[in-house]
Amino acid sequence: MRTRKQTRAEESAEPTPSTQPTATVVTITKNEGPTISPLKRAGAQSGSTHSKLPQLIQFPLVAFLSLSLTALGYTLTWHYTKGPLVPHARVLNAWSDWGLIVGWRIFELALGWFGNYDGYDITALNLLSHGPLLYLLYAFYEAPPSALLLTLTIETLATYLPFRLLRPLSTAHADPKHAPNADIVTDRSITLLTTLLAGAIYSVTLFFAYATYLPSYLVVHFTSLPSIASAHEATYVGLLPVTLVLGFAARAFVFTPAEATPTPAKGDAEKFDPVNASLKETVRWNFWGWTPPTKVVIQRTALLMLVTGTNTFLQTRFTIEGVETPGAAAWSSVWVLAAAVTGLGLGAVGSG
Repeated sequence: MRTRKQTRAEESAEPTPSTQPTATVVTITKNEGPTISPLKRAGAQSGSTHSKLPQLIQFPLVAFLSLSLTALGYTLTWHYTKGPLVPHARVLNAWSDWGLIVGWRIFELALGWFGNYDGYDITALNLLSHGPLLYLLYAFYEAPPSALLLTLTIETLATYLPFRLLRPLSTAHADPKHAPNADIVTDRSITLLTTLLAGAIYSVTLFFAYATYLPSYLVVHFTSLPSIASAHEATYVGLLPVTLVLGFAARAFVFTPAEATPTPAKGDAEKFDPVNASLKETVRWNFWGWTPPTKVVIQRTALLMLVTGTNTFLQTRFTIEGVETPGAAAWSSVWVLAAAVTGLGLGAVGSG
């Protein structure tokens, strides 16, 4: 039996609750802002440099600047560019000829501007479309290389500067390390191999034309041609210095933008239901149901074929004395074929 004394002793032995407040441990972490992906950051930086001019006057300004820079460049360097080429130049007396050349130039700029190409894209396209004419003058008309290089510089700057002033570079060109597939776009070995591939295709295509149909067209339809010895003396290795430059430009115009195009995830990709699809949807899917990178390759290769073929034909037919229409068509066909095979080859490498 417990006594009152024992009960009081046990009660006095129990710990009394502390009247001190319990300490609370608070961990303060560094306050960080919202995370922005590198791709969005690069896009924001690129978008911040858009021209503030009204869109309605941007392309007319691009065309005016390009034509003005071309005229100014040739005026200041006439003795070093047009002067050495006078013996082989055709004089454009008819306004229709002038209108055709200038009209095509404006249309070429429009294709680049409304196709949303940046300064690097249009520069590569310009090099690929003017290269065939300059090579023809060098190989068969013995034009001075300095005059041809200066001509190419004027044409390139007159194309690049207006686009660069009024349109920012794409992420693939401005900040390739933050572009989709950056490991491919920035890899030097891939750059070298794709350039060699494109250059080899141009070299083989030109050599094939020399070995088959082109010499006969040069003899018959280039009436003022001094000699066609270059066609018979050409070798694969001898053509590489020229074709590697074209290969590098083709790689920059076709391969890099295609690889820098993001591919949607499987859940976001366009789906096709062959059971319920209409005839129009089926035809569209069969002809255009490609991935975004493949579509970029197809579009740019088609544009490269159009611009290269048309520009080479017009410049050869209307600016060189003694060139007839079949001869200009034969010369331009070589470069159209080379552009098509190059685009096919670069597209196959990218899809692999």
